[in-house]
Amino acid sequence: MERCTASGERGFTLIELLVVMAIIATLMTLVTPQYFRQHAKAQETVLRHNLSTIRQALDQYREDHGDNPDSLQALVDRRYLREIPLDPLTGKRDTWQLQPSDEQGLGDVRSGAPGTANDGTAYADW
Repeated sequence: MERCTASGERGFTLIELLVVMAIIATLMTLVTPQYFRQHAKAQETVLRHNLSTIRQALDQYREDHGDNPDSLQALVDRRYLREIPLDPLTGKRDTWQLQPSDEQGLGDVRSGAPGTANDGTAYADW
């Protein structure tokens, strides 16, 4: 509610402003945890997708060349990937944990992110 002062100026009282700020703060405490849960869930989804993309490129490379690539950069150089995907949890492209093959070269790739997912599994086990 706007109030008029004796000099004719209009404005809100301090109590009214504090009530509005308290309502906004209460709404933020309800919304913020859900936002962070959704953000973590989105990062996990992107991580799963990036791992799947890398593994598909590895499979295609194996089918075409009959052996494993030496590195992720070999997949980029041969155009199986446009670029090395970003690990969304570490924010870097060089934290992928490369798993050697039984023969020679790169066998698999896993995330280098520490910690566990919302389902309790370690990111390094994906």
